[in-house]
Amino acid sequence: MRWILVAGLFLGAMLVSLKAQPASPSSNAVHAFVARGIVQELKPQIIVIKHDAIKNYMGAMTMPFKVKDETELAGLKRGDKINFQLHVAENESWVDHFSKIGFVKLAALTNSVAIVHDEKFELLHYKFTNELGQAVSLSDFPGQALAITFFYTRCPLPDYCPRLSKNFQEASQKLEAMTNAPTNWHFLSVSFDPEFDSPEMLKSYGQLYQYDPAHWSFLTGPKTQIGELARRSGVTFESNDGTINHNFRTMIIDAAGHLQMVFPTTGDLSDQIVSEIIKAAAVTNAVVAQK
Repeated sequence: MRWILVAGLFLGAMLVSLKAQPASPSSNAVHAFVARGIVQELKPQIIVIKHDAIKNYMGAMTMPFKVKDETELAGLKRGDKINFQLHVAENESWVDHFSKIGFVKLAALTNSVAIVHDEKFELLHYKFTNELGQAVSLSDFPGQALAITFFYTRCPLPDYCPRLSKNFQEASQKLEAMTNAPTNWHFLSVSFDPEFDSPEMLKSYGQLYQYDPAHWSFLTGPKTQIGELARRSGVTFESNDGTINHNFRTMIIDAAGHLQMVFPTTGDLSDQIVSEIIKAAAVTNAVVAQK
């Protein structure tokens, strides 16, 4: 099976009520948290902030935040030290009320893309463990279109890891409800919190999203193997007091084992995933028809 995984572009619902999880907002309220940090990057309706620990919510991290009113970003630049507010609702989060308190000179941004094509990539055959306690390798899905993303069950923001999982939930439901939809597809959610995300934990988490193990698996494994797979996929992550600072990747691999699409962000991607999976699943039929 041929495999292409990509490293590139920086930018890195329901919460599981768990012992080590940060405080979560109630389902019918918006909670506001006062925070402080340094602006790392500015994009349309997105601000990337390296922030200090947010009291009663999450540890210090560097992450992108949604901005509802883009005019609030006026006058801000990379390196600005700011105070701001984080608002967290059941299914979304956003930041506002920025005020400058200083400035720090930052190194220039670099955007690099490296494509790795390694047919002998040993992690293709490494046996990770799924939510059912079964050994699973990435090479166990010949002829199937794959969607792969990385997450962790303790993720505190509803529009981050929970949104990625909701994308897979909604995409799988749409595919299963379609007439003449392909059946040769599988979703893989890989946890980069293996010390906490045991198979039992992953199974409970998957059940929150009404997952079908015939089409969706949650994988864990040794931290070194997870780390290497993430690196090969362009995913960066760093643990900090029970939370994990990470960027985003949802990858679509066609049925012939080639990388077809990378979504380097969160947000509602379910329709795009369905469209890409349909195209990716058809690759096998096209190859067979040519022979």
